[in-house]
Amino acid sequence: MYDYHHLGHVKHQAVSRRSLWTTLILTLFFTIVEIVGGLLSNSLALLSDSAHMVSDVIALSLSMTAIYFARREPNAKYTFGYLRFEILASFLNGLALTVIAAGIFIAGIRRFLHPQAIDFPLMLAIASIGLIVNVVLTVILSRSVKAEPNLNVQSALWHFIGDLLSSIGVIVSAVIILFTGWLFVDPLISIVIGGIIFAGGWRIMREAYSILMEAVPEKFNLDEMRASLMEIEGVEDVHEMHLWAISTDHYSLTAHVFVREEIQPYCVILAIHEALRERYGIEHATIQTEHARLHPHGEYGRRFLQRSQQS
Repeated sequence: MYDYHHLGHVKHQAVSRRSLWTTLILTLFFTIVEIVGGLLSNSLALLSDSAHMVSDVIALSLSMTAIYFARREPNAKYTFGYLRFEILASFLNGLALTVIAAGIFIAGIRRFLHPQAIDFPLMLAIASIGLIVNVVLTVILSRSVKAEPNLNVQSALWHFIGDLLSSIGVIVSAVIILFTGWLFVDPLISIVIGGIIFAGGWRIMREAYSILMEAVPEKFNLDEMRASLMEIEGVEDVHEMHLWAISTDHYSLTAHVFVREEIQPYCVILAIHEALRERYGIEHATIQTEHARLHPHGEYGRRFLQRSQQS
């Protein structure tokens, strides 16, 4: 048995799980409808939107897998549990979106060079149904994100906001072509949709990459945190400080602290944990108390001792 009492390293996300199942079923159904409609109407805008919907199905499937993995307990090999799978799934989702966007750009350019006839009534009907579906899914995922913050659900929400805009774009292009005959509007809208998809994919990849690289989460300022810990009685210096996210809203911190000799180190550790929990919401921290004369710190330790003697 392994006791991780500060942070369980597991997630039980009932709301997210129900929301993703509902969203996945509706998305899969409409994806099939949109692909068939795009082929029958010969609308590139509709087909490009269906490509985005396919990516949504893949993204939702990975997100569902991540949620089920996150429920598994840590073990001797995976001491942080399986929470990182959420981030791996997010990165793969973002990568897939950027590839799909590139394909849409290429198809749009080809359609610009070689315009083709389009079945406007069918294109408009399917896009209208898509608009309704995307509104429903956006509302479902918005409520889920408010209840349980999750990078996968947030990325899925962003996807469906993009889908919502895509549906509006398809409807607008169908109406414009119907009344003006400007066939170039169809590939133009598809390229705009591709831009939306690429922007979403890049944003997801950037956030996932930051977590995978164990960068300091954007919501924290490490220098500010170090300064606040220095205000605790008995703390003379804070160094070797690392702060990273295991997964969404699961943070870990480690730090070495020089403590005055007359101060009980356990009291300092207790005060640091309390400050991290109350000021920054960090529950999982490992603090090592040291003394510059007893623990080797090279040039950094020598400069610290010189400052201490001068003061």
